[in-house]
Amino acid sequence: MKRMAIASHSVIIPTSVENVWEYVSQIENWAVMVPAYKEHEQIDEQKSVWIFEGNIKGFKKAVKMELNVTEFQEPSMIRFELKGLTDNFTGSGKFTAEETAGQTMMTGTIEVNAGGLTGAVLTPVIKMVLPKVTTRLTEKIARQVKREKFPVL
Repeated sequence: MKRMAIASHSVIIPTSVENVWEYVSQIENWAVMVPAYKEHEQIDEQKSVWIFEGNIKGFKKAVKMELNVTEFQEPSMIRFELKGLTDNFTGSGKFTAEETAGQTMMTGTIEVNAGGLTGAVLTPVIKMVLPKVTTRLTEKIARQVKREKFPVL
């Protein structure tokens, strides 16, 4: 039985959709911004393996997952799929960007499905953590895009 958790967060960035795309289309730019990020390895243009390390109720846990970009729709959307390599989960996500009056609304959406016996244990944790992770990641990317496009002199 699969159990699903989904989270989404939007942020307005005062720059063009092209500027947002320039940053978000480089996966390694935002890999390092995911909370609990430890390291990642770029396998090819679409595929990378990420390792996260976090504390869950006092236990230190490393999670290894594969991220596979399934769609690049310049300049407005990136879709990706997730697969747990150390834990039984799958998922998907996307970043969308929409420009209005010189500003861009960027939305990050992530969905995770935990399976197997650990799914019952993991799902409540994922449902609690995923909105925070999605919000933090989207906000960090927005701040970084602003910093790169409008450096403080």
